[in-house]
Amino acid sequence: MHKNIKWIFSIFFSIFTFVWSIHSIKMWNNDKIKIQKVSSDIEDKIKEKENSGMEELVNPPYYLSDIYYNYIYKNLLSVDISKLKSINDDIIGFLKVEGTSINDAVVQTNNNTFYLTHSTDKTPNKAGAIFADYRNDFVNFDKNNIIYAHGRTDKIMFGTLKNTLDKSWYENTDNHLIYLSTLNQNTLWQIVSVYTIPEETDYITTHFKDNKDYHNFLEMILDRSIHKFNTTLNTDDKILTLSTCKGEGDIRIVVHAKLIKKQLFK
Repeated sequence: MHKNIKWIFSIFFSIFTFVWSIHSIKMWNNDKIKIQKVSSDIEDKIKEKENSGMEELVNPPYYLSDIYYNYIYKNLLSVDISKLKSINDDIIGFLKVEGTSINDAVVQTNNNTFYLTHSTDKTPNKAGAIFADYRNDFVNFDKNNIIYAHGRTDKIMFGTLKNTLDKSWYENTDNHLIYLSTLNQNTLWQIVSVYTIPEETDYITTHFKDNKDYHNFLEMILDRSIHKFNTTLNTDDKILTLSTCKGEGDIRIVVHAKLIKKQLFK
């Protein structure tokens, strides 16, 4: 009798696990479908903003041989963010990362938790959104400006940021660029460091007590990189940091880039 009870329990547990797995897969796919609908709405509202401001190089290196000079001739991404605010007033920019499928709006609110479980249009969604750290000023930019998103295996959000870990991605130098268009300017960022790290907070420091503190931060992120980008950093540089999870564990994929060109709107 005791064996029969255990056998029956085992069958019910197996059935429950199977049903729950099917339910989870269905919910996962539903989240993706909803995100794709929001992304489609964003794409429909994207309007290229006329480049009316002067382009300005940011903190050029001393050496003409620096690869920085291969990138400054690239056209800037220019998106009319005001058109996207009809979807959500929290939208503050539009991000494109070369060599990945990341090409979407960026939101920002007063915390770093809401958009972990809500999509770009503020509806509940476990896929979340691409969101900027609430501590950062994405009008004037801080020393270290951070953008987060989930690293989903279905390749939405920051799911393809893992491409930056691949040798083939690194060997194509055209991939080493990030474009960010905001309400007041278009910007171009050159990737300087890529790595994975257990969940940590030192790379998401947004403000520094002095230049020495910031210099130590710059040295740290360069030393961690799994690729050699043959460029330099100094305390006059501003950094864009992209951070996402790698799989289901506590490992993070981190990409750092420095601002190399901007265009302020008139």
